[in-house]
Amino acid sequence: MLRDRRALAGGVLLLAIVLLAALAPLVSTVSPSATVDVVATRFLHPLSTDLNGIFHPLGTDRLGRDVWSRLLAGARLSVTVGALAVALSTVIGVGVGATAGASRGWIRDGLLAVTDFTLALPRVVLLLLLATLWQPSATLVVLVLGLTGWMSVARLVYGEARGVMARPYVDSARALGSGRLRLVGRHVLPNVLTPALVAAALGFGNAIMLEAGLSFLGVGVQPPAASWGTMIASGRDTLVNAPWVALAPGVALVVVVVASTLVGDALQDALDPRRS
Repeated sequence: MLRDRRALAGGVLLLAIVLLAALAPLVSTVSPSATVDVVATRFLHPLSTDLNGIFHPLGTDRLGRDVWSRLLAGARLSVTVGALAVALSTVIGVGVGATAGASRGWIRDGLLAVTDFTLALPRVVLLLLLATLWQPSATLVVLVLGLTGWMSVARLVYGEARGVMARPYVDSARALGSGRLRLVGRHVLPNVLTPALVAAALGFGNAIMLEAGLSFLGVGVQPPAASWGTMIASGRDTLVNAPWVALAPGVALVVVVVASTLVGDALQDALDPRRS
């Protein structure tokens, strides 16, 4: 990984975003929701200073709120939501895929049927349906993204688990008296972590993108909480006179997705012995 330029570039970008999100209160100029004299401070250009002497590196929005502070607050929210959603979907996917791969009969058939049925549903439509049934919040977004993103992980883990269960050392372990739980914990899970880790790395950027999309449509994180999706939504009407309001979170989303893709591709090459 350290010799792969893709991993270095993507890792540095993700690390920078995570650090900025963690240190948001220290590197922010003002509170992300602070509004002082809206008429005098609205739509200030980037690298400008308002009448109160506050410096705005990325300008202000229609309510005079600092775009840089809101971008950092949105990064904290997006990184947290994306990480929790990916962790939830990975745990469910690994559990379902490993159990189906190591089982036979109705257990395997039932798990695969549920996985295929859920995988056949349009995820975006399912996300919008679930998000509109309950009060939108960050917790709901995490649950919705996690519960609709485990199917591809389960399919990858299932294929890998079936290959592991066909290996001679698994037959030897079974002949020595190892039960099914021991086979799964000792032989299946360590060998299925590679596709799970790659899927998690690639899914991190996708989860953040979906969270921003839900917030943009008004069924995700609700104002006044700062979110990249709500920032883009609030700036779409001012692309001509104040493009920085929507451009800043848009560029941040692109950077996160590209960085996650670079890390995922490099991780796949590093963990797959057939590619070395």
